[in-house]
Amino acid sequence: MMSKKARPKNITEYIEAAPKEAQKKLREMHACIRKAAPGATEGLKWGMPALSYQRILVTFAAFKNHIGFYPTPSAVSAFENDLEKFVTAKGSIQFPLEKPLPLPLIRKITAFRVRESIEQDKKWKT
Repeated sequence: MMSKKARPKNITEYIEAAPKEAQKKLREMHACIRKAAPGATEGLKWGMPALSYQRILVTFAAFKNHIGFYPTPSAVSAFENDLEKFVTAKGSIQFPLEKPLPLPLIRKITAFRVRESIEQDKKWKT
């Protein structure tokens, strides 16, 4: 978790301020998400790295024992069978630090969010 006095201004600063044992996985996750969501805008939302188009696609964060991935409740529900071996909640997934990240699954979930975002945004265009 981030220290309260270190307020990162971007994703790179967030990763550099994270615990050493999480930094490599955060870089892997960031690269994986970027590949699945080309052209997405990067920023920090709620103090976490976030990638967005018109709306937030996914966010992620470092914790003591896991990397949290927040792809929205719809994505967690859509991939519930693939996520059986992970701790999940309504809109979040925990990837343990001691295990490799499931990068193909992260890519699929992010691509799902990209499609979902584009489809939902089409509903509001005139």
